[in-house]
Amino acid sequence: MKKNIAISVITIGLLSSVNVNAAEDLSSMFSEGKTSGQIRTFSIDREYNGSGGNTTHRNGTALGGKLKFETAAYEGLSFGTALYTTNEVGASPEKDPTLFGVNSEGYSILGEAYLQYKRGNTTFKGGRQKLDTPLAGSDDARMLPNLFEAYVLINTDVPDTTLIAAHVTKFAQGTFGRAYGGGLLAVTAGYSVTDDKNQVGDFVNMGTYALGTATNGVSVVSATYAGIENLKVQLWDYYAHDILNAVYGQADFSWKCLLNDSVKNTLSAQVINENEVGDKIAGKVSGMYVGAKLATKIENFSAYVAYSQTSANSSTDAATANAIITPWGGMPAFTQGMVTRHMFLAGTTASKVAASYNWKAFGPDLSTTLYYANYTMADYNGYTNGDASESGFDFIYKPAIVKNLNLRLRGNFADSFNVATTGATTGWNEYRFIANYNF
Repeated sequence: MKKNIAISVITIGLLSSVNVNAAEDLSSMFSEGKTSGQIRTFSIDREYNGSGGNTTHRNGTALGGKLKFETAAYEGLSFGTALYTTNEVGASPEKDPTLFGVNSEGYSILGEAYLQYKRGNTTFKGGRQKLDTPLAGSDDARMLPNLFEAYVLINTDVPDTTLIAAHVTKFAQGTFGRAYGGGLLAVTAGYSVTDDKNQVGDFVNMGTYALGTATNGVSVVSATYAGIENLKVQLWDYYAHDILNAVYGQADFSWKCLLNDSVKNTLSAQVINENEVGDKIAGKVSGMYVGAKLATKIENFSAYVAYSQTSANSSTDAATANAIITPWGGMPAFTQGMVTRHMFLAGTTASKVAASYNWKAFGPDLSTTLYYANYTMADYNGYTNGDASESGFDFIYKPAIVKNLNLRLRGNFADSFNVATTGATTGWNEYRFIANYNF
């Protein structure tokens, strides 16, 4: 706790001292800067109901969020910093780990501390920051997101095109990663193959976090093109030094129904291809994932159906050989559930349907979503001996009487999340309540 308080005091002190002692132009950068943040309350309750005799009932409530300060730009140069924190409000003896840090205790972290420089159509941002890319992302599903130390260059000189070059050196796992205890399920669901429950709250080398061996990080290049009407295409390449090279591609094409132009359809396709490189720290990696999604929107109603397939292992392959490895939080799959992420395990055929309705026309700013996802598991997938499914709901309400307040109620119901060789299954009913106040 003393360490957390010290971080807070140091952060505020640095900002205050710069404001007082800086030259006139530098001083105006800070005096015209912007303070923002979010106060978050998160409650979660999960009761296991599988056939294997697991009657665990765990829950927890946390209060925290972030406080951010960004200077105004001077000659294109600006700075930013953000403090993130999570603190226990209450929990049962079986505390849900995904809201907290090491030993399921609250913690604080200086999660953002960056320099940004913009000149023309080019922007550079270097230091601690939040990233949201297909295969390296914040995965902000619990109290605190994943954060990165990265150096990112973005250019938009080419019409209708965004080009990105980046190098990511460190990763600070958010609280959601504590759902996993390492192993195959973790490394295909966005987190470390080692026991990452104790890697939360610190910035660590990308390779050390993922596989326990330090590397030179992950180099990224991408191009996104939207110059053709109703079409958007993006291509990303992640070179994780001495681990793997991962290519992600996605195309989205939209059109209006010929019979009713209030009906808008979007057809999307995505592909991930991975191969081992360099010292091959992860061993053989040769995974391929393909997915497709058809979405329809009619005024306040929207729905989609999605399908995906991941390459299969043979009896002689390691479990990770043809799986999709995503140890840094990236989770772009069309078929992922709220919790279930089996679609990246080798040989998985997955499907998902979802429908949403926004009730604004009836008064309340309320959005409701229902979904169902199914995972047909292949032999030698390395994790489960049977198929899995998940259903759930997601309700979001923005009360008019409190501006910038977002209330969210979510539920997920996993059936046969894991099937043991004995036939015993793991399943649960889980409910979450999240309140976010942005300022």
